[in-house]
Amino acid sequence: MELFATKGYEATTVDEIAAAAGVARRTFFRHFRSKEEAIFPDHDDTLIRAEAVLNAAPAHEHPLDTVCRGIKEVMRMYAARPEISVARYKLTREVPTLREAEIASVARYERLFTRYLLGHFDEHAHDDDANDDPLLAEVAASAVVTAHNHVLRRWLRAGGQGDVEAQLDHAFAIVRRTFGTGIGAGRDTAPRTAPASVAAQGEVLVTVARTDAPLDEVMRTIEQALKERS
Repeated sequence: MELFATKGYEATTVDEIAAAAGVARRTFFRHFRSKEEAIFPDHDDTLIRAEAVLNAAPAHEHPLDTVCRGIKEVMRMYAARPEISVARYKLTREVPTLREAEIASVARYERLFTRYLLGHFDEHAHDDDANDDPLLAEVAASAVVTAHNHVLRRWLRAGGQGDVEAQLDHAFAIVRRTFGTGIGAGRDTAPRTAPASVAAQGEVLVTVARTDAPLDEVMRTIEQALKERS
């Protein structure tokens, strides 16, 4: 990054990078296939960590919340070295090939999260057309990644200052409210909201639900009970 800042990305050679790092040229290529790849050395490991978050998710956690925790691994990668992340952000704005590489990395996270969400739909939430599941999963996954990237870019433009995790949580809450309906805790798990019951007088609606049940599930139960009562 120091060489790129002083000489420019295009003018800096692999030989110069290797010399500055005190290693041989062949050692550089043992770790990276190209100068471009050396700019993004951590995405492979971060993708693995994000997938591990999905695989270890507790059964009661809303899938969108799990995906939001997964993408936070990317934020933590950038936040670990703010000065490098800010410099890299500026560089990717200036070099089209690096911008394309960054976009390709984003697509990998979106595919990972889409696959995860596709297996966690509430079949009763949209019985009219279950064929929409792939579309809903992809849109929701893209929304999580887009929210993350929006907050991350804003943080990088501010020089890596501020509580980026709190900003992410705010953005994720918006995504959760928008896309939470229809995505449940998994097709094979039992419903977490007990059926609602109506008092004999017809004036009081009593709903019984587990304390960890998502609000949208509770609301659907209440709405269904009101329809049946009317």
